[in-house]
Amino acid sequence: MTQMVDYGLDLSGVEHDLALPDLVAEGDELDALVSAEDDWTRPTPAAGWTIAHQIAHLAAADANVLIAIRTPDEFDAVLKRAEAAGGRHADLDAAAGAARPRPALLEDWRAGRAEVAAALRDVPLDHGFPWYGSQVTAALMVPLRLMETWAHGQDIYDTLGVPHRPTGRLRHVAALGVVGRELSFHAAQSPLPAEPFRVELTGPDGETWAWGPEDAAQRVKGSALDFCLRVTRRRSLAETGLTAVGEDARKWLEIARVFL
Repeated sequence: MTQMVDYGLDLSGVEHDLALPDLVAEGDELDALVSAEDDWTRPTPAAGWTIAHQIAHLAAADANVLIAIRTPDEFDAVLKRAEAAGGRHADLDAAAGAARPRPALLEDWRAGRAEVAAALRDVPLDHGFPWYGSQVTAALMVPLRLMETWAHGQDIYDTLGVPHRPTGRLRHVAALGVVGRELSFHAAQSPLPAEPFRVELTGPDGETWAWGPEDAAQRVKGSALDFCLRVTRRRSLAETGLTAVGEDARKWLEIARVFL
């Protein structure tokens, strides 16, 4: 059976030319933050995860991306290990990495980030390789890695009490959140709404980012930052200023998620 590619998502709203350099920039910004922090044992908002766990998780995911791209036949072993660990596989990988000396973990994360960026730069955007539950392409993997870097970085910013300055890179995260609407309803075991949605977000520089038909009855509006915090489940809906018009739109904001 042929695997579905990119989970069947419409990625036309993702700005591919900007995504890869933005992924690199997102990693570099987080690197600057954690490099200046000596105590990686500080607990983050993720239960049981320290700063070291967050970085170890990103490093482990990068390693898996490299396996998927370079030696796709070996990715089946990654899937089997994850299946054997059940819902704990991310916790176990993060714990294993967090147990390593901070300098070694930092260096491995840096090297892995660079290798992933190079690998994704070298493959065509439509080249498929295995991932969890689907085949994916570089067109999806680049914004996925950026989203994860930003979201786990948010946990670290929150831990350190440092403002996480929003940038135009959030557009990639927001685009994933928008195209992931169907998956949000699927994960919540709720019927998929038939009506189209309109999403209007205010970017960090005051510009409007919009998706969907202008006359859609189901509407979501607010800041891009709040939307990204919500779809990555870093903030509850009540902690954001997002507004919804329409029952389905309100339901979406309650259950919204994107590949985390």
